[in-house]
Amino acid sequence: GCFECCIKCLGGIPYASLIATILLYAGVALFCGCGHEALSGTVNILQTYFEMTRAAGDVIDVFTMIDIFKYVIYGVAAAFFVYGILLMVEGFFTTGAIKDLYGDFKITTCGRCVSAWFIMLTYIFMLAWLGVTAFTSLPVYMYFNLWTICRNATLVDGANLCLDLRQYGIVTIGEEKKVCTTSESFIKMCDSNELNMTFHLFIVALAGAGAAVIAMVHYLMVLSANWAYVKDACRMQKYEDIKSKEEQELHDIHSTRSKERLNAYT
Repeated sequence: GCFECCIKCLGGIPYASLIATILLYAGVALFCGCGHEALSGTVNILQTYFEMTRAAGDVIDVFTMIDIFKYVIYGVAAAFFVYGILLMVEGFFTTGAIKDLYGDFKITTCGRCVSAWFIMLTYIFMLAWLGVTAFTSLPVYMYFNLWTICRNATLVDGANLCLDLRQYGIVTIGEEKKVCTTSESFIKMCDSNELNMTFHLFIVALAGAGAAVIAMVHYLMVLSANWAYVKDACRMQKYEDIKSKEEQELHDIHSTRSKERLNAYT
């Protein structure tokens, strides 16, 4: 009794959706957590070593953009937490083992529309995560250049290398915010753990965005298979309804003829 019940419960779990959900949550957690901390580290680096300050008033500068990105991260974390739960629920309702456990139920047009709607949303989110992955690679590229300059400065004595923030669009052309290997602030920045930590946090955030993309692709495969299963089950159900209707009609005809023969004999 208890063993069979556990087997039925384990058989009713949509393992494909479960794996995709775990991968999605892991990717979103890495992207949001590491991305938030990396942005905070970027603010400290800009203020400490590049001597940048927040613009007064309602002027949109790099610090304002970083704050906006942080709020976007909060929204992404909350939205995909809910979306993962919805996809898991959809996976439970389309699992064949659940139907066997709780009995047959009628597959309606609404169920097929919900599955198709989830496929469309997941495809859109996959494209969005591809864009997020491409965007996250930009700070990784910038920090890799900065890390390379620090490494070359220690390997080559007397090398005068500079990093100008105007090259990356962080400041306007009129502002000159750059550090060179000969300056004291550049040496302190290269020797600090903050630069190395921020660089690796952005790398982990990029990996998390890539994991979210893989999770979306996995979800697309699962949802497509579920939609095909629901569609086939709907056709089978229509066939069973037509078959039972024809059998009922044949039974009624046979009963009517039997009654007529009995009346004629009587």
